[in-house]
Parts: sequence; structure tokens; C-alpha cells
Amino acid sequence: MTEKRENWSARSGFIIAAVGSAVGLGNIWRFPYVAYENGGGAFLVPYLIALLTAGLPLLFLDYAVGHRSIGSPPKAYKQLFKPAETLGWWQVCVCIIIGLYYAGVLTWAGSYIFFSLGQSWGADPEAFFFKTYLQTSSAAGFDFSFIGHLFWPIVAIWILTLVILYGGVKKGVELSNRIFLPLLMVLFTILVIQAVRLPGAVEGLNAFFTPDWSKMMNYKVWLAAYGHIFFSLSVGFGIMVTYSSYLKPKTDLTGSGLIVGFANSSFELLAGIGVFAALGFMAFSAGKPVQEVVSGGIGLAFIAFPKIISSLGAGAELFGILFFTSLFVAGITSMVSILEVPIAAMQDKMKWSRKKAVSVIGGGSAVVSIFLFSSTNAIKLVDIIDHFINNLGIVSGALVSIIMVSWFKRGLMRELEAHVNHISTIKLGRAWEFTLTIVTPVVLLSTLLLALFALIQNGYDTYSGQLLGWFGWGSVIFCALGALLMSKVHDR
Repeated sequence: MTEKRENWSARSGFIIAAVGSAVGLGNIWRFPYVAYENGGGAFLVPYLIALLTAGLPLLFLDYAVGHRSIGSPPKAYKQLFKPAETLGWWQVCVCIIIGLYYAGVLTWAGSYIFFSLGQSWGADPEAFFFKTYLQTSSAAGFDFSFIGHLFWPIVAIWILTLVILYGGVKKGVELSNRIFLPLLMVLFTILVIQAVRLPGAVEGLNAFFTPDWSKMMNYKVWLAAYGHIFFSLSVGFGIMVTYSSYLKPKTDLTGSGLIVGFANSSFELLAGIGVFAALGFMAFSAGKPVQEVVSGGIGLAFIAFPKIISSLGAGAELFGILFFTSLFVAGITSMVSILEVPIAAMQDKMKWSRKKAVSVIGGGSAVVSIFLFSSTNAIKLVDIIDHFINNLGIVSGALVSIIMVSWFKRGLMRELEAHVNHISTIKLGRAWEFTLTIVTPVVLLSTLLLALFALIQNGYDTYSGQLLGWFGWGSVIFCALGALLMSKVHDR
């Protein structure tokens, strides 16, 4: 007997889960650095314009597609336009790939909660992170030497994730977000209060917010703003289509979308304040300008912040626990949302029970993830797969979904608009149509072509062609083959 499709307990459950998905690792370690690199305070202008002209319109499109179909991406897109089922499976495969490496980064965040006790990283956090902890291989190609102290934490991450997913939409996904999201907000607010009280914090905040208006003339700054909004809001790769499919028939979609969009951006600004206040303190302690201590991504989280924590004296342990627990909690809610997409898709397509879908998809992903990310190649694979799947996988999926509706199936666009307007307080209209027809496709297409050209011409970073071929291009090929094969399978 087919299981009855679940719903969120209330609209608030959906909003909390959607915010939990959007607020992830990237908000804490990516946004502050992207903003700083692209004009500081001036970047907030293209960032907000991108939110209003691309992030929210695409979010509303995802909501409309999922809610109208009551299905995961393959089912939802197939209902709109039969050949578009392939697009749905592309997004499902993108989520499977992201889930593999996201668990690896969560493992590091979880481990660093314990390393904060007594500052296990010692006097050189960079050497500790790469050489002692990750034991990063110097080999140019494959090196999957096993690292025991990475194995058990990543196993624990997968067990926690699967337990939440086995609980279902209400008792698993929604309940975990109701616990973790308020916890994240409390922890990070305490962290920010602690950070802004540090000596030198003002200099860090000045570096973050001082506008460099000249950078707004550079098209790359605008592309960075639009690119960040897509990744940050979890739009364009199936999560919001899936989450909105669990909503009850009469739910205010645009009102919910505005809450999610602005809650996510507010947290990013809070993260920027906390991170740059701490970097200002680090610069003050080292007697250097802020510019010399700023780093982005993994370097910010696992190298710069341990240096800050070690400089704090009596409050070091608390600060470290707050920061890395915040990273961990933000990551768990996003990890659950990423895996919910393929699980829902297999329930829809194969009529599997939830337990079977979680066991096969979650269990299979766990085995591959544990093998890859408890090895000496862990950080290389995170970097390579993340770069390819973000710049090619997510962007192309979002672009095709928009072009399909706004350029080739205009009647569908009007139907989706009518569906949203029938149940929502804020109505969609010509502005929504214009942004999805012109603004968003142009930006996404530009981003995709530039990324593709750079990868073909220059490769990525200094990685070997072997690693880029298997794990970079290989991730993209996996998504393409998976999408084509699954769309050929007959529905059960």
C-alpha cells in the first residue's frame, strides 16, 4: 500500500525548515568574504538588488512548481512539461553530490567543537588543519589512504542525518529544524555580542562595511552578488520545490517566501558583523591591517578563527565552542534538506516507503561519502566537487528551469502565477514575469558561460587533470547520466 504523502504541521513549520535549509555553512564563511572582496558596504546594493530581482522571483517559481504538483522535482517538472522530468532528475543528482561532501565539512566543524577545548590546534592552526588533522596528501592524483580520526565522526554525522530523515517530514525534518534553528540563532547572537566587544572589532567592521563604490562598475561584482543569492537561498536545485510540495493546499506562498528570503539575508549580515569583528581583533593582536588577516571559505573557518580563539585568553574555549557549534548546527539543517530531495523523488517515482528511500539513498550516499572523506584526499575533493557542482550543476539547473517556463511555455508561467496569486497575499505580476524572462536568465547564462570557459581553458586551481576529470567533470557527467537514465524509468 502506498504511503500517504506527508505535510508540514503548519505554515510555520515550512518557514522554519526553509530558513534552516537556506542558512547553512555558506552564510557564515562565504558571505562575509564575498562581500568584503566585492566592495564591502557597496556590495550590499547589488546583493539586495539580486535578492529582489532574482532570488525571490526564483524562490516563488520553485514554490509554485512544487506546491501546484504536490511532488518532488521530477514529478513536478513532468507535470508542467513531460520532457522536463529530466531536469528534475538533474536537480536530484546535484543534491546527491552535494550531500556527499557536505557531510565531510560537517565532520570538520563537529571535530573542531572538541578541538576548541584547550585549543588542540596549537601555535600553527594551518599546519594542524592540513597536516595533522586532515593529513592532506601531496600526491597529484589519487591517494585514498585511510584516516581513522575522520572515519568515526563522519559515520556519526550520517547516523544523525539518517535518524532525522527516518522521522519523516513532521517528526524528523520539521522537528529538527524547530530545535536547531533557534539554537543556531541564540548561539550566533552570543558569538556576535562577544566579537563586537573585542579590542580592534571596530576596525574589522569598518573593513566590512566601508563602501568601495568603484567596484560597482565591475560586472564581476554583480555576478558575484547574483551567484551568492542563488546558492544562499537554496533555489534552483530542487530543495524549495520539494519543501513546498509538503505544504497544505491553501498556504500564502509569497508571504512565506519573503520571510525566508529576508531572514536568510539578515542572518548573513549578522554573520558578517560577527566574523569581521573577530578578524578586526585578530589584526589588532597581530599589529597588522585587517586586509592581511582576511581569508575566505575553509581558511576562514578552520585557520583564521582558531587563531582568533587562541588569542582570547580566558574566553577562548567558550568562543570556539559557540563558533563551531554554530557551523555544525547550520550545516545539519541544510544537510537534511539536501537529502530530502532524492528521498522524495524516489518515493514519488518508485513508490518506495520513506524507510526504504532513506535506507537506499541515505545509506548508499553514506557509504560513498565515508570512503571519500575519511581519506587523505578529503579537502581536495571538497574543493573540486563544490566548485564544479555549484558553478555548473546548480546554475545550469536553475537556468533551464527558468527558460523552460519563461521562454518556451509562457502559458505555464501564467498558470503558475495564477496558482500563487489565488492563495497568496502579495500578488505576482509583470515585475515577476520580467525578472524571470530577462534579468535572471541573462545573469545565470553569463555566470555559466564564464565558469565553463574558465574551467575548460585553465582547469581549476593547481589540481591535476586526473582529479579534475574524475571528481569535477565526473560529478557533472554523473548528474547528466543519472538524469537521462531515471527519466527513462517507468513510474511505478
